[in-house]
Amino acid sequence: QLQLVESGGGLVQPGGSLRLSCAASGFTLDYYAIGWFRQAPGKEREGVSCISSSGGSTNYADSVKGRFTISRDNAKNTVYLQMNSLKPEDTAVYYCAADPWAGGSSWYSPRLWDYWGQGTQVTVSS
Repeated sequence: QLQLVESGGGLVQPGGSLRLSCAASGFTLDYYAIGWFRQAPGKEREGVSCISSSGGSTNYADSVKGRFTISRDNAKNTVYLQMNSLKPEDTAVYYCAADPWAGGSSWYSPRLWDYWGQGTQVTVSS
């Protein structure tokens, strides 16, 4: 059974950092692009970042450029999202998603991604 599990969320003060992990089971991530999305209460799910299967290509939403970094360790079957300089507006449930074909100029569209984790809560507050 193909499964994605996010971890690493929590409560952090503004300016702080968190590292989210997305671990896969039941399949190998080697051939999948991985995306991170987030959804705040009352808002639509939005693309945060994505990374190609090889790790050679990454994309970021303008709102997180320079603060977030996506990376992958295929040997550990895990993708990471390092989040620095966190702001209250980063508060949301963060989801990872996998798809063998998603990416490119429309990477931020949730409709393109087939497999999803259950999400992890990130709260940025003093």
